[in-house]
Amino acid sequence: MKKLALVFSLMLLVASCTQVKIAYVDVEEILKEYDGAIQAEEEMKAQSQQISQQLDQIALPLQQKIQEYQQNKDNLSASARQKKEAELMQEQQSFQQQQQMAQQQVQAEGQRMFEKINTDIEEFLADYGQSKGYTYILGSSMQTKSVLYGEASLNITDEVIDALNINYESEAPAEETSTTEEPAPVN
Repeated sequence: MKKLALVFSLMLLVASCTQVKIAYVDVEEILKEYDGAIQAEEEMKAQSQQISQQLDQIALPLQQKIQEYQQNKDNLSASARQKKEAELMQEQQSFQQQQQMAQQQVQAEGQRMFEKINTDIEEFLADYGQSKGYTYILGSSMQTKSVLYGEASLNITDEVIDALNINYESEAPAEETSTTEEPAPVN
């Protein structure tokens, strides 16, 4: 009987040593509250506004030329009208190409920033989980719904956001000097 009790105690000890520790986070909440994601969104808005202003500066003379043509087209010969319309059409197509390239540039930069933020969060969660002894940290969002139910005590979203923001603040000055890039001018 003592041997059986000893084996049972040993099994309990082994089972408790290999206990799985699981938590989950709300990925959408992290993205809303993470200072790095907020900063990236602000940078993307600023870049988008700057490109929009550059495009507006390019569009203004074209709009003026079109208005001028509209006002004077009755005074032009048929061949002069055709020539002017072809010129304006070519300028308008050129502008639309510049606009499209600018949009693609903003989208590519946004995708790059989003991928970097995701990588930063994943790397942080791996380190965080390891330091806190978690076996798994699950992520849930409205799209994935990988955690359909979880005890509130297992939701570590708020503490992860706090730790992530503290980590971001401690690394931010070093990164700011190396990542401040001006968007390419639109011509």
